[in-house]
Amino acid sequence: MATALERVMAGPAPAEVEKERRPRPVALLYAPLAIALGVVPAIVARDADGQVGQWVRVGLILAWAVAGAVATRRRPDEHIGPLALRATAIGAVGSASASLLAANGHGVHMASGVVDVLQFVQSLAVGVLPIAAMHVILGLPDGFCRVARWALIAGYPIGALVGVLLWTQRPGIVLWPVVLESVLAATIGVAGSNHRYRRSSGVERQRMQWFGWAVSVGTEVVLIVLALRVLAGWPPHVGVVCAAATLPIPVALIVGSSNKLIGRIDRLLAQTVSIAGLSLVVVVVYLVIVLGLGRVPTHSERSLLVLSMIAAGVAAALYLPTRERLARFSNRLVYGEREAPDMVLRTFGTRLSRAVPLDELLLQVAESLRKTLALRAAEVWTGSGGRLERTVSVPDVKRASVTLSPDEETVVARAGVSGPAWLQVWLPQLLAGREDAVIRVAPITHSGQLLGLIVAVRPPNGDAFRTDDETVLAELARQVGLALHNVQLDSALQASLDEVRRQAEELRASRARIVASADAARRQIERNLHDGAQQQLVALAVNLRLARQLAEADPDTSKTMLDQLGHDLQEAVQQLRDLAHGIYPPLLMDRGLVEALRAAAGRAALPTDVEAEDVGRFSPDVEAAVYFCCLEALQNAGKHAGEGASATIHVWQEEGALLFDVADNGAGFDPSSRPHLGAGFTNMSDRVGAIGGSLKVRSAPGKGTKISGRIPVSEPAPAVS
Repeated sequence: MATALERVMAGPAPAEVEKERRPRPVALLYAPLAIALGVVPAIVARDADGQVGQWVRVGLILAWAVAGAVATRRRPDEHIGPLALRATAIGAVGSASASLLAANGHGVHMASGVVDVLQFVQSLAVGVLPIAAMHVILGLPDGFCRVARWALIAGYPIGALVGVLLWTQRPGIVLWPVVLESVLAATIGVAGSNHRYRRSSGVERQRMQWFGWAVSVGTEVVLIVLALRVLAGWPPHVGVVCAAATLPIPVALIVGSSNKLIGRIDRLLAQTVSIAGLSLVVVVVYLVIVLGLGRVPTHSERSLLVLSMIAAGVAAALYLPTRERLARFSNRLVYGEREAPDMVLRTFGTRLSRAVPLDELLLQVAESLRKTLALRAAEVWTGSGGRLERTVSVPDVKRASVTLSPDEETVVARAGVSGPAWLQVWLPQLLAGREDAVIRVAPITHSGQLLGLIVAVRPPNGDAFRTDDETVLAELARQVGLALHNVQLDSALQASLDEVRRQAEELRASRARIVASADAARRQIERNLHDGAQQQLVALAVNLRLARQLAEADPDTSKTMLDQLGHDLQEAVQQLRDLAHGIYPPLLMDRGLVEALRAAAGRAALPTDVEAEDVGRFSPDVEAAVYFCCLEALQNAGKHAGEGASATIHVWQEEGALLFDVADNGAGFDPSSRPHLGAGFTNMSDRVGAIGGSLKVRSAPGKGTKISGRIPVSEPAPAVS
């Protein structure tokens, strides 16, 4: 037995999982066996005494057998169904023995040896059945016992010993050992099952909740029956009724084995436990009354007690829904609303949603305040930076604003709910036109920052504000402050997202322009090579072949052609150098940015000075960006600055950045009249922006133009001498 128990408690081994998923035909045989053992002896003993108890036992056996068979078929990989069937079989054996013993002498005569055997079987079944029930409880919901295994290992031998003890007291059954054993088994089983329930989750938790609901219903029935038995002497068969109270448990076993029927049971379980608790209170109160009388109630007193118990139970069951309706009625009678004044606090958080505009939410708050606090007017002022505006007012009045100095703003933010005397000093604007009114102002703040005000106004002859009213205003101001702060964060986040989107769009457009510019530059290089150096090299090759042919026939002409070829070759080399200089100046690579800019200034169309002292070497992409931007700016100045203009290139470095500007004293222009500054400025902006820099243009008619750039850089390399 110990080996079988350990295997059931430990759960299936990995190699046996697939096998245990198949139906258990041996376990399913317990169902018809238990039904037969329950029904047939009851039919045999139909003329004996105690028919009510016999047929209640038969009904319980049928219910448990069906529930165990259903659980076994639906969940063949679990042990809860076979456990229930084995417990049912034990109960059926005990019931059959009791029925046959009751039939002895009522039409059925059995030998004394058979009677002794039946008494032994009955006693043993009665002793073991509480342990089998504890086994089922500890195995919930799947039949694998993971807690209190020691109780099962020791429980079955103890149950057998109790059965032997009962047999020695035959022919009757001594109840106190069975009651004591049942109480201990129930305590251990419920404690272990509760321990497992607290660690469960998901479907397993829902299945255990169904069993909790069944136990709550059964416990409530037992309490009521016991109370009626003590107070009214009814029902006569208490044990039979208490046994019938276990019927919800097999119902929970059937529901818990079905994934479709499990559903959500938590709310039903909570209500059932609440009703059971209220019933227990009623029963305890009436038992105390009976004990206080010091005697068993008379027949007339019993009727009165039973009726009063029923009335108390109905009152307890109807307490919660009746309380809600009475609360709404009393609030409407006292405050003119279905909710108390603090309801606006309890519901404010639920109203916060992006779907509801903030102005609409504040209007709802003002309307609720006006009704629940019996106000003549309710206002909400919002703002920041020392300027507050009346955003919402009930009844509606024209918008107004209040400007506070930094010191006044600090004082108002730190103040609590304030009255007219304080307002006369710090916010006299709010008292204009209502000097005699009963007024309270609550500052709306968050993290010490003033975000607004809540103004509550009652007529001059109105009620004074109580402490509860001021608490409502202070707490509501705190919640509104949190909401306004969240709105500010949301607006800032939205602005950041818009800026990120704008920058992303500019980046995509810049990348497209860079790719297009690179393609155009490659095409220009190809055209320059094809139309310039390539044509000269082809001509040189033709003339070279011709000079070779004339070398023997006409040496003088050949010599002249060779001299010309040498001159043409020098021109081709110069063209290639000019082309390479336009792609990336060799001077920029060899000598650095300053020398390259000075060389470019010497070739510029305008007289140009270069101011660049102590500028070291930077990465090639940074130097190239600054060089070509300055070159582009000089070309634009040469085109648009006009006659007599001059230009200056200034390059310097600050901590973490390389800065440059190209300024001319020419004609200038109005930037507002030219929102699109042309392809040149776009190319410069793209080139600088590609390495994280920025570019600005400042100009005015008659005051020249200055193009400034800033590029973030690391520490420059030492200047090359």
